[in-house]
Amino acid sequence: MSSRERILGRVERALADVPRDDTPYDQAVDRAYLREHGNRSVTETVDLLAENLADYRAIVHRCTEAELPATIAELLAGRGSRTVVVPPGLEPSWLAAAEVEQIADRAENTPHELDGVDSVVTACAVAAAETGTIVLDGGPDQGRRRITLVPDHHICVVRVPDQVVSSVPQALERLDPARPLTWISGPSATSDIELDRVEGVHGPRTLEVVVVGGQASVDVNS
Repeated sequence: MSSRERILGRVERALADVPRDDTPYDQAVDRAYLREHGNRSVTETVDLLAENLADYRAIVHRCTEAELPATIAELLAGRGSRTVVVPPGLEPSWLAAAEVEQIADRAENTPHELDGVDSVVTACAVAAAETGTIVLDGGPDQGRRRITLVPDHHICVVRVPDQVVSSVPQALERLDPARPLTWISGPSATSDIELDRVEGVHGPRTLEVVVVGGQASVDVNS
């Protein structure tokens, strides 16, 4: 008998006298909580997202769809990036203006190889404005979880208004819980017992978010 079988056997025995609950999952928990704080317009929601991302020390940029390739190329050049990990489903035009070597996201990529890559560019699944949180679900334009955790620089593209919601409850409605979800609120950071902040321990040290919509170019952090 394997360890897994022993553990599941203990769980089954512990639940032997517990009545079966056939209540559907979406009805089992009372979800009458507040789903959104305030009544914001789309523009106000996007502004709140940018504000909270910047508060978490992410670097936020805004551009139009037409400006996106040039914006990404400028960010990579400013970082001095020569190699970039690319998810298989990323829109090719996004990197058309960047003079970098593109490294395909493959199962064979080792953490050591990814650690030697300068940057990664991905899309996202959804972004929650109230918490300044971006969620990746491993979709074709986001790639494997490892490519957004090992390289030191992550450029994440958020499309407005399709991918921006006000709150986490609204974000959850758009996500499949069976997928590998990565919740990102700013660059990776941790603090020791003396509250000394260290960035880059559990993920990229630098997170740059490009909010793509119909507005003219603007750097939210300036």
